[in-house]
Amino acid sequence: MNHVQFSCCLSDKSADLPHFWEHTVGSGHAPLALRADWQQQLQECHEQLGFLHTRFHGLLCDDMGTLIDEGDLLLYSFFNADQICDFLLSIGMKPFVELSFMPSTLSSGNKTVFHYRANVTPPKDYAQWAKLIGKLATHWVERYGIDEVRTWFFEVWNEPNIKAFWTGTQADYFKLYRFTAQAIKEVDDRLQVGGPATANNEWITEFLNFCEKNKVPVDFISTHHYPTDALGSIGEDTETQLAHSQRSVLREWAQETHRKARGKPLYYTEWSSSSNPRDHLHDEPYTAAVIIKTMMEARGLVQGYSFWTFTDIFEENYMPATAFEGGFGLLTLQGVAKPSYRAFELLHRLGVDELPVDGVHETVDVWVVRGRNAVTILLTNHALPRHPIETESVHIQLTGLLSPRNVYIERIDDNHANAKRLWIEMGSPSLPTKREVEQLHAASQIVREPLQWKYEAEILHLELAIPPHAIAAITVELAPKRLRETLKHE
Repeated sequence: MNHVQFSCCLSDKSADLPHFWEHTVGSGHAPLALRADWQQQLQECHEQLGFLHTRFHGLLCDDMGTLIDEGDLLLYSFFNADQICDFLLSIGMKPFVELSFMPSTLSSGNKTVFHYRANVTPPKDYAQWAKLIGKLATHWVERYGIDEVRTWFFEVWNEPNIKAFWTGTQADYFKLYRFTAQAIKEVDDRLQVGGPATANNEWITEFLNFCEKNKVPVDFISTHHYPTDALGSIGEDTETQLAHSQRSVLREWAQETHRKARGKPLYYTEWSSSSNPRDHLHDEPYTAAVIIKTMMEARGLVQGYSFWTFTDIFEENYMPATAFEGGFGLLTLQGVAKPSYRAFELLHRLGVDELPVDGVHETVDVWVVRGRNAVTILLTNHALPRHPIETESVHIQLTGLLSPRNVYIERIDDNHANAKRLWIEMGSPSLPTKREVEQLHAASQIVREPLQWKYEAEILHLELAIPPHAIAAITVELAPKRLRETLKHE
């Protein structure tokens, strides 16, 4: 076991740490938002993790009944869309509106995607598409008020740079965006619209060039990325793909995209530890470590970073039937929290003042964040699959600190906050009983444990061992008076 050294001075100048990861969280198919279990899980995520918006596919699909062709008569119905928005507002959330996919009555072809057969062709009449968008935006302004709808986000389509989601060309998408943005701005100029909603950080430069040249309004840039993007070969499993990658690749991509955004707010409206919808890593501590590392490295680059997705109640290919089937969700079908959920729980509890940390290691990263009456030291020990990693002994020094009141540690790893391990010990039941679900809930919890510490000469010394693909959060509680005196040194 190696010995790793990190240090932090609490009187050093801090940097703002906005909780941009809480701006939005992904879902799946819009009609799922009408289910009671989906709603219950989202409310839990909002209350415990702080998510403010949610985004989903297919708001305009035929199964939402938004636009129906009755002979020569077009019938517009926003009832189901309203039911979703009503629920979101009732729990203190808002929609991040993905304007997709094409109502069949407006479609120029019959190409579809997913088991719910979402039409992915351009409109045969762009003016009719714009009319639909204008009617929808006008209806929502009338129903919810202009001040409310101005706080929403309207994103045009989903991943148009992938043929599975858009059969048209890049020029066709830019035309769709122009008609959409103009229709929204005609309702109210301060409604927020953006794109290009691409996969793999693509089309940003071309999109902004088009908008600037044609004076098309764009309020924000949105795109997606996963660490498996453009890696490996077709047919390779996720671990083989990720083995070709490098640590912090999402930060590097976000830095490049931030530069390309030309000062526009940047929202990643999809991301996860992999793009594989059935990946065992999604259910394990590995993804929790990816979440912490990715979010803490993205400070200053993005305004929103939407994890895909909050629940395994998800049906792009089919509705899963097993408690831990490797789905994207933070929660299983039964609402059991995965390690990834607990990672966002730790992030939510962080303060908003990040302090500089001295120390470098190949797999261990450390961040120090100050809150109202406490300092949190957040650690990950993370490497990509098939890359070297082992348990590390970490020594941390905090200087410029008056004597702490209490120190405790919370862990996420194979033996902590990991319900999947218990599920496997149960025999991997596809549909756990009520009693088994209760046991899984208990096994998923984060537990506070005391941590040995030594304080001398105004230096706090902490020692811990952190296993591979693990998270540790050390909280140093301070008396309010002592914290104020510590802050005076800044």
